[in-house]
Amino acid sequence: MSKESTPSLQKNSLVLYKSNPALVLSIGQKIEIELSGKKKMSVREKDIVIIHPGPVVELCELDTLVAGEIEEACEMLSAETTTLEMFADLAYGSFTPTTAWNVCKLLQDGLYISGTPDKVAVHSRENREQIVRERSLKSDKRAAWSAFVQRVRDGKIGAEDRDKLVPLEDIAFGKTTQCKILKELALQQTATAAHALLLKLGVWDSMVNPYVRRLGFSLDVEYPEIGVVPQEERVDLTHLAAFAIDDEGNSDPDDAISIDGDKVWIHVADVASIVSPDSIVDLHARGHATTLYLPEKTVTMLPAGATEILGMGLQETSPALSFGVTLLGNGQIDSVEIVKSRVKVTRLTYSQAQDNLHAQPLKSLYKKSLAYREYRRSQGAVFLSFPEVKTKVIDGIVSVVPLAQMDTKDMVSDLMLMAGEAAAMFAVENEIPFPFSTQPAPEIIENPTSCSGMFSYRRQLKPSVIKSSPDQHACLGIRAYSRATSPLRRYLDLIAHQQIRAFLDNKPLLDEQEMMNRIGSSAALIGSAQTLERQSNLHWKMVYLLQNQDWKGKGVVVEIRDRYAALLIPEIALETRLSSPEKLSLDEEIEVGVMSVDLVGLTAHFRTV
Repeated sequence: MSKESTPSLQKNSLVLYKSNPALVLSIGQKIEIELSGKKKMSVREKDIVIIHPGPVVELCELDTLVAGEIEEACEMLSAETTTLEMFADLAYGSFTPTTAWNVCKLLQDGLYISGTPDKVAVHSRENREQIVRERSLKSDKRAAWSAFVQRVRDGKIGAEDRDKLVPLEDIAFGKTTQCKILKELALQQTATAAHALLLKLGVWDSMVNPYVRRLGFSLDVEYPEIGVVPQEERVDLTHLAAFAIDDEGNSDPDDAISIDGDKVWIHVADVASIVSPDSIVDLHARGHATTLYLPEKTVTMLPAGATEILGMGLQETSPALSFGVTLLGNGQIDSVEIVKSRVKVTRLTYSQAQDNLHAQPLKSLYKKSLAYREYRRSQGAVFLSFPEVKTKVIDGIVSVVPLAQMDTKDMVSDLMLMAGEAAAMFAVENEIPFPFSTQPAPEIIENPTSCSGMFSYRRQLKPSVIKSSPDQHACLGIRAYSRATSPLRRYLDLIAHQQIRAFLDNKPLLDEQEMMNRIGSSAALIGSAQTLERQSNLHWKMVYLLQNQDWKGKGVVVEIRDRYAALLIPEIALETRLSSPEKLSLDEEIEVGVMSVDLVGLTAHFRTV
């Protein structure tokens, strides 16, 4: 009964085509066959298998019920191999088109026999019983799955369903891209669809921040051991009043400021003193690239011991890499000195420093920062100011606290930029391979002062780029700049410190290619970390609004389109949209209240009140 039995293939023969019975109508270069429903088609001989030479007049003949003794036939041929014709004779007493087709259906079913029409394997009783058990088990599993899917559809899952929902969590966490549950419910195979379903089922609540794992991060990190600061010669600057000024609650003070006559000193934690290139701690830092500041937890780039040893003002004296800068009368940097130092630091909050801004030495530091700021302004620096808030999660309660704009914040920011420019100048002057942060100028230089103007102008600014050669950072108004004031929490800054320190110690420097390779390996992580911080802050702001559904506050119209107006809500630093833009004008301040919150979509809708 094989395909090779060409002589038996004739008109009105019964054949199989794709497991279905077909009647041979004619034989030529191709074979014309008829399928059920009178459908005709031409096929190649190798596409069919003859199961009976015929003649067959109508395929409907095959539907005739034929009684057989299948069990007895299987007992007689147990575990043997035979042919379709022989099995039909034994099981049905004759070999006809109908019995031939019945045997084919038994082959397809697979309980009694398996194989092909010319090689039929007859199953033993033990085989058949095993198949029945397996089919029963599969049937039970299908029934259990169907019942589970129905419970999911009804939103009435039980404790016994928890393990079955792991694949749904996997797709919500971004570990996989396909989930059978979503397919059964005809939902999109997306992380957001899975997140929404988990919330609907009550498996997750608003306290689950999926973006940490979805972006490949973890809140639980194992750190290598940190070394100790080496005993080495340092410039003693402990006689200078030095201040580490940060937001209240800051736990990693990595910079401080002081002044000595006309020289401004920016002291930065000397992380490179204990984290050398390619050390275990350096490799760990490179693999994390940055400290994560999330509302629920801070995940440091370096072991906690690094901050305890090196943080400005956390010990009686702190080891630092100090940048000494003098300015010309117009605020331009005149000279730069960089030394390994020892400093005695007092920690202040921005508010505390603001209260003492009229007194020395903060008064002189503030004056220097203003001069430097005005010089940068003359060089095209862009000054945009947007509301800032601190979002925290403590014991399941979310708080969103506005951060006040203060002169001391501008002062510290300007002095850190001064240190960054000083580091870049020092590297250029001494031909040190260095990571320069650059930014091309926007097509039109503006300095908007209105909220809507700054909102619009921000879109024109081009992203900064790290290069191995100095170039302008247009929006800062600096000709050569490097990030160099946060080595405790940014790997890019640590590389800059490692290069400067190697130069000061007369040790081998990383060459340009080695340096850029290190930067490149952490660049993608930095982008992902920034995305994570942005999405996490949005997530917890949405939770804050869910916890405060009667929230009301002021919004500022920053953009008007045909169908909506973009609104900035300073109190929670949130951008949103309102309909009916024809009733609004740019920079108009309006009272709004929460209307609805889409936690999965990270959007909140407001209404005017």
